[in-house]
Amino acid sequence: MKGFDPKFRDFPDYILGITKEIWEDRGIATLHRYYHPDIVVRMPAGVSTGNQGVIGATIATLAEFPDRSLLGEDVIWSGNEDDGFMSSHRILSTATHLGDGQYGKATGKRLVYRIIADCAAKANMIDDEWLVRDQGAVVRQMGWDPLGFTRDQIAREGGPDRCAKPLSPATDITGPYKGRGNDNEWGARLAELLTRVMGADMAAIPASYDRAAHLEYPGGVTGHGPGDADRFWMPLRGALPDATFAIHHVIGREDPTMPPRAAVRWSLHGKHAGWGRFGAPTGADLYVLGITHAEFGPWGLRREYTLFDETAIWRQILLATGAV
Repeated sequence: MKGFDPKFRDFPDYILGITKEIWEDRGIATLHRYYHPDIVVRMPAGVSTGNQGVIGATIATLAEFPDRSLLGEDVIWSGNEDDGFMSSHRILSTATHLGDGQYGKATGKRLVYRIIADCAAKANMIDDEWLVRDQGAVVRQMGWDPLGFTRDQIAREGGPDRCAKPLSPATDITGPYKGRGNDNEWGARLAELLTRVMGADMAAIPASYDRAAHLEYPGGVTGHGPGDADRFWMPLRGALPDATFAIHHVIGREDPTMPPRAAVRWSLHGKHAGWGRFGAPTGADLYVLGITHAEFGPWGLRREYTLFDETAIWRQILLATGAV
């Protein structure tokens, strides 16, 4: 790959390799080499710029979870060495809460949770990122519910006026990556399915999912089959019935020894105007950043992994309603 360290045999190897090197091999200083000095990192909890912030956050996380591992389940990617690459990297993370930090006093709790990171890279350096961590799974394993944790976190950050503000179209920053993915049929198939479901065509679920589909959803929830898919997607859409659904990035791939698969980054933006996943409607303006990975088989969608950050959504509700 032009401009990349020759020790990496291809782009997935680069993504998997630098992740291990940074986190597990303690090569935190390599972020100066692998992350652009002006990188834009978007998470549901907020937006940051510059690799110095990434370095600080990495050190803080490892101080709180010193045995953290990041197991790369898949890298779904697009692009080329001339224009740059985009990866959608799905990670299963294990960690023990051994240090005090943003999650409070050390609990000794053992955690397992997923992250999906969309990273744009060119010439051995990542310069744009979208990262969604399953915060709902993290806090539940520590004994919190997401609403209670979020209320406590706002207080620890100094209250509504001083706490970090979540990602929204108003706080987002335009970075250097302008791509939309690729034209592979499997990406198009997943994008169409999500668009139909968010358009209230719930019949798309039994028509598209394998009856034995394996499903992984926010909060560390595992499900199986179209019924569990319906019970995830319906309450989400029900909570934001008039919100605008947008697809921001689509990748589809067919690779040797792998099933056809796809990655779609999407958002919902609108009023919390209905009953559903987030309780009684509050009228709060909500922005949900989500990423979905899917694998396909002979009987339809056979594996799905969808993530969004429940605590970032509760933070928007609490800040809008003053119920802190």
